[in-house]
Amino acid sequence: MEQPPLIEFRNVSKYFGSVIALKGVSFKVDAGGVACCLLGDNGAGKSTLIKTLSGVHQPSEGEILIEGRPVVFESPRDAMEAGIATVYQDLALVPLMSVARNFFMGREPVRGALGVKVFDAALANRVAREELERFGIRIRDAGQAVGTMSGGERQSLAIARAVYFGAKILILDEPTAALGVRQSANVLKTVLRVRSRGVGVIFITHNVQHATLVGSSFSILNRGRSLGFFRKGEITPEELYNKMAGGREMADLQTELAEMERGLEAA
Repeated sequence: MEQPPLIEFRNVSKYFGSVIALKGVSFKVDAGGVACCLLGDNGAGKSTLIKTLSGVHQPSEGEILIEGRPVVFESPRDAMEAGIATVYQDLALVPLMSVARNFFMGREPVRGALGVKVFDAALANRVAREELERFGIRIRDAGQAVGTMSGGERQSLAIARAVYFGAKILILDEPTAALGVRQSANVLKTVLRVRSRGVGVIFITHNVQHATLVGSSFSILNRGRSLGFFRKGEITPEELYNKMAGGREMADLQTELAEMERGLEAA
């Protein structure tokens, strides 16, 4: 018997008064450790989609299904209890706090007796170090400040934390947007490791190259509207780019840029 999708959006719309933030958006993330990439340029509706996925907003129309069952998230806590974890661009990390402290923030392990409980630093350090190693990040000391880590390592820390605490569906908000080439590659490797552990990933980005490297399926947003849902192999990177660009062909854009360059040289 075929498993239902981990999560599915069916014709979801979100209105703020007369403003249409999302209109008729549909996509799904299948079980078995896959990554659905949601692509769109600035203003495409990605932020509203993230907040709807994570329980901040409720759909004005349409429905959300978790493993085939319709759900209504009244708050982010409802989404978290359903196994949805979101890693935002700001990562919700405290740079001056240790790696271990950030890893267990709000869920700190404790030890003690006679009613006196203290933070179990040894356990926290060991678990944080081991979990990061599973995602390819090796640190000398989990007691070091998070501010000493690179941007890619911080992304991996936030992802490892979400997976460790039971995420079934991981939403990544532009995880490579502010990273260099090498750090982006490390984050993409982390995404693949997450998939290998059976976690469904919703990878939100405007970078077509990164999407095609880790994605199993693709959904394109343009001004809040869905331009289609495609499995890997059903659409080329060039077609993804063209749809993101609002239907303008890449060749047309290249021609326009070449003409501008010739004009600048002539001047």
